[in-house]
Amino acid sequence: MIVLHFEGTFIGKKVVITGAAGIFGTWIAQAFASQGAKLILSDIRDKELRAMREDPLLKNVELLFHTTDLAQEASIVELAEFVEQEWSSADILINNAGIYQRHRLLEMNVKDWNTSIGVNVTAPFLLTQLLAQQMIKDGKPGSIINISSGAALSNQIGGGHYSTGKAALSMLTRSFALELAPYQIRVNAVAPGFAPGSEVSELSEDYVQNMLTQIPLGRTSGPQDAPTAILYLCSEAASFITGSTLTVDGGRTAGTFKSPKPQAGKQA
Repeated sequence: MIVLHFEGTFIGKKVVITGAAGIFGTWIAQAFASQGAKLILSDIRDKELRAMREDPLLKNVELLFHTTDLAQEASIVELAEFVEQEWSSADILINNAGIYQRHRLLEMNVKDWNTSIGVNVTAPFLLTQLLAQQMIKDGKPGSIINISSGAALSNQIGGGHYSTGKAALSMLTRSFALELAPYQIRVNAVAPGFAPGSEVSELSEDYVQNMLTQIPLGRTSGPQDAPTAILYLCSEAASFITGSTLTVDGGRTAGTFKSPKPQAGKQA
């Protein structure tokens, strides 16, 4: 895995990552580990989460784990209490966890709707609130990154609930950026490109191939793309950036594009 180096910026920094056992969560964890950060990794899938200890790219860093159900307020509060118990406060929070299941709005039940909005919007709201309060108590600056999506800008049938949640997350990012600026806590978002392989939200091969035709740069998102953007936004190089969304999607949301056939290319 190749990432930019940030001259010791993250050595010893305390980083909380939700959805850590997923494809993006693993890449993000590996990126911070490569820079010497300490990690609290959170996911609802306990077995997969604990298995990350065997990841060779996470071998030589301080790892702590918390099995969290982000659809449950009590579980989110438990995660925040765990962070306070272990560290007093974090330096960086990555609200990476998300859920995407295809549902037409006309057929979607309230339970599934509430779960989608709960994990994709309410959980980042509550965890940001709780961990920011800890940072403020300790009088330390911080950086919070919400993982957004091109779905915040472009909707499609079967994903209206997800797009609604990601659009709300974009406004939540800007709202927290305003409120936390006096405490030198920056809040930004990264909108990664399409990366198949999620075990939480499985996608058909036809869906993956169709998505690939819509990416101008001709490949899916790789392990260095979004994580490098996240490291940048959390670094001193981005000390004057807050309330922004950095899109890292191979041009997919730049405009209408359709390649004549899928061009898988090579992942970075």
